[in-house]
Amino acid sequence: MNGELSVVYEARSPQAVSDRALVLHSLGIPCEIVNGDFGAALLVPAEASERAKYEIWQYEQENRPSKTKAAPVPLPGHKGGLVGVFVYIVVLCVIAWLAGEFAFGRNWFAAGRVDGELIRQGEWWRATTALTLHSGIRHLLGNLGFGALFGFFAGRLLGSGVAWFAIILSATCANLLNTLLLESAHRSIGASTAVFAALGLLAGFVWRSRFMIQDRWPYRLGPIIGGIALLAYTGTGDEMTDVGAHLTGFACGFAGGLILTVLKTNLENPAIQRLAATATVVSLALAWIVAL
Repeated sequence: MNGELSVVYEARSPQAVSDRALVLHSLGIPCEIVNGDFGAALLVPAEASERAKYEIWQYEQENRPSKTKAAPVPLPGHKGGLVGVFVYIVVLCVIAWLAGEFAFGRNWFAAGRVDGELIRQGEWWRATTALTLHSGIRHLLGNLGFGALFGFFAGRLLGSGVAWFAIILSATCANLLNTLLLESAHRSIGASTAVFAALGLLAGFVWRSRFMIQDRWPYRLGPIIGGIALLAYTGTGDEMTDVGAHLTGFACGFAGGLILTVLKTNLENPAIQRLAATATVVSLALAWIVAL
C-alpha cells in the first residue's frame, strides 16, 4: 500500500492480528500485517483507520467469550444432625406427657399457650412454651415428622446446636409478631411455627450463600420458590390452621438464615455449636419454669 499508514491493531499473537486482517479484507478495507520482535501490527491507509477500528471493535464484541457458568458453592455437611432431631422428639413427647398428666398440679396448656392479651401484658415466655404444646396425637405426630425432617437438614447445614437455637429463636419471634398482628383474643399452640421457621431458615441460608447459583434466574431463586411452595402446600391446612403463625415462622426463619450467612465461617467451631445447643435447652427450660 502507498501513502500514509496507521496502526489499528497490535497484539503479541500473530493469529489474532491475522484474524482481524481477514475481517478487514472481507469488508474491502486494504490492510497489511507487520511482524516484529514483540508481536505483530495491523496497518491500514490513514483515511480508512477510523472505519477499520470500528469494524475490529464490532468483530471483538460479536466474538466475546461467553461467561463461564459459576460453579455452585459446595454445601457444608455438619455431623450430628440426628442428635438435634432426637432431642427435639424427646422434648415434645415428654412435654406432651407432662401436659396430659397435669404434672405438678398445673394446667400446662393454660400456662404455656399463646394468649394475645397476656403476651401484650408482658408474658413473653408464652411465645416459646407454646411451641412445645399440642392439642392431640395427630397434631403432635405431624409436627414431629415435619420438624424432624427440616430440623435434620438444618442441622446438617448449620450444625445441630446453631440450627435448633436459630429455629427456636425465629419461631419465638414469629409467635410474638403474629400476636401483635392479630386481635388480642388470639390463642394458639403447636410446634408448626418452629417447623416453618426451620424451612425458612434453610431457604434463606441456602439462597444467600449462593449454594445453588446458576446463570438462569429460576435456579438462583430455587430455594425461595421451593420454600414458598412447601409453605403453601403444607402450611395452609383447614380453618383450624394458624396460617399467620406459619407465614411469620417462615419469614422470621428466612431472616435468620440471611443473618447466619454472615457468621457461617464460625459454624465449624465445636464450642459455638455446644454453646448454642446449651442456650436452646436453657431457654426452653427457663420459659417453662417462669410459666409454671
